[in-house]
Amino acid sequence: MDVYENCPILETDCFLIRRIEEQDAEDLLEVYSDLNALPFFNSDNCHGSNFYITKLLDMKNTIKYWLLEYFETKGFVRFSILNKSSGVCIGTIEMFHRIATDTYNHCGVLRLDLSSDYEKERYIKEIVSLVLYPFFEWFSCEKIITKAANYAVERINAIKSCGFLLSEEPLQGKDRMYYDYWTKVK
Repeated sequence: MDVYENCPILETDCFLIRRIEEQDAEDLLEVYSDLNALPFFNSDNCHGSNFYITKLLDMKNTIKYWLLEYFETKGFVRFSILNKSSGVCIGTIEMFHRIATDTYNHCGVLRLDLSSDYEKERYIKEIVSLVLYPFFEWFSCEKIITKAANYAVERINAIKSCGFLLSEEPLQGKDRMYYDYWTKVK
């Protein structure tokens, strides 16, 4: 299955996960302007952006870029995470197959950005455990990495319960090394 030709929808009891859409901008502006959520976003190698967004136009342009990466470049897939009971987007999850010259060559990179209200172990575990095995298949990888800094206690507990282990190896960026990566082997 080619995730860039047909992007599936996943769901749990609480969440619906589908490819991002332009209509998600207002909800996601609440997520990306949430100062309490900002420290948990992974913007490593994202051209200096930290994804702190406070203007609707900037959020719309960011979503347009993410959709361009999906449809044109096939660089990554950015999914919206919707709370099924409210219909509100509470975050995004990005995934791509990484080609590099470091330890993480041919790994899948999973980035999870959530509203601070959802930066809780039970929600993170529900989301990550849902996407993990489909992502191995859809992105043709034997390993998935995700970032969780030492202060991200709830995130660390959630990903550890999903089988991720802290890696000693840094991720080689375009101009620097990045740390705090956790690895899950298929």
